[in-house]
Amino acid sequence: MIKTPNKPSLAPMLRASALAAVALMGCVVAATPVAPSDTAPAPVAATAAEPAAASPSPTAIQRAAPQGVYRPKLAQKRTPQPIPARSTPWQWSLPPGVPVPLIPADNPMTVEKVELGRYLFYDIRLSGNGTQACATCHAQALAFTDGRRTSTGSTGEAHPRNAQALVNVAYNSTLTWANPVLTELERQVQIPMFGEFPVELGIAGRKEAVLAALRADARYRPLYAAAFPGETEPMGFANIVKALSAFTRALTSFDSPYDRFVYGGDRAALSASAQSGMRLFLSEDLECHHCHTGFNFSQSTQHEGVTFVERPFFNTGLYNLNGSGAYPADNTGLYALTNDPLDMGKFRPPTLRNIARSRPYMHDGSLETLDDVVEFYARGGRLVESGPNAGDGKLNKHKNVLVAGFTLTPEQRADLIAFLESLTDEGFLKDRRFSDPFASEPP
Repeated sequence: MIKTPNKPSLAPMLRASALAAVALMGCVVAATPVAPSDTAPAPVAATAAEPAAASPSPTAIQRAAPQGVYRPKLAQKRTPQPIPARSTPWQWSLPPGVPVPLIPADNPMTVEKVELGRYLFYDIRLSGNGTQACATCHAQALAFTDGRRTSTGSTGEAHPRNAQALVNVAYNSTLTWANPVLTELERQVQIPMFGEFPVELGIAGRKEAVLAALRADARYRPLYAAAFPGETEPMGFANIVKALSAFTRALTSFDSPYDRFVYGGDRAALSASAQSGMRLFLSEDLECHHCHTGFNFSQSTQHEGVTFVERPFFNTGLYNLNGSGAYPADNTGLYALTNDPLDMGKFRPPTLRNIARSRPYMHDGSLETLDDVVEFYARGGRLVESGPNAGDGKLNKHKNVLVAGFTLTPEQRADLIAFLESLTDEGFLKDRRFSDPFASEPP
């Protein structure tokens, strides 16, 4: 049934927004960290889990568990390694009520390690043919995306998926669009480095040449020595993985107009239109907040101080090939790992922070603008009228029940988009701690 949103009063909306900002997301925790190695990671096999039934409470939006949520797992205690005396602990810039991310015991966060990771992140020599860096597909001004529908690797091979924004990835309970067991950055960063299906950075088989190119740059030796004090020869791939993971983990964004409104108490930070859009976003009529919830606007969230982890994936009705419920063969989502028909078309809900800068949208970049995204959800699924992907996603038998459709006036649509735009953190997009270090240095 198509629903028309009600108009809740401002006071309940503010209470709900505060809950959405500071609640601890119910049940999230990290898996045991895996130490990086100097070899490419072995393929990871996934085990299908039975999706949880959807029974969201209108008054407990943080604990809503729509279908597609993986069963919680108990936390494991870990004892962090001490930070070397010559290193500077990383200071998190977090608003009151936002928890500290989970940090692997064997890769503590230091200023020096993040700085080394910054250099490596922007260095095109960290690719098999010296043509691409991590930053090629993750540009700071675009919320660390590339603005393309799907990305292209260093050899020209096309990737089937849209580059995800590297915003608050330290809080993600899973790290890719559709892999429930890839949960540690130290494992994930090795995929673009060494993966071959598709080739991204293309380092597999060329490790020594890549290391030689990095070691030839005199700038790196003091950076490595500072990041890994006491090590005789720190310039290896194990430490490259640790430094890149630390830099990526440091990319936190909590100074948008929304944050200043909710956390800072600045009632002038959000326009009247954005405040109206927030009412709509938090309403039970639109249902947005069930999947894009909490301080990171994603149900796929973990942090310190919690007991369980949720790893949700959802089918939103983007496709329904020939009415069969199928998605395109190269992008079937969770189904590609589990082979469970119920997992067809399920993908992880990304954060909405800096969403206005990370276009195009969805796992395959098939929706160009925020207006397209709103129209897609308002319809309750996408209609592809012709071509190999023809079908009505609204009728997809695997679609999540919360994607039911709604009706908005033109003014309400503009308000909702104004709220999504208020999640843009301009300081984060220009933060020199995360910018290209080679741009201001001589070659």
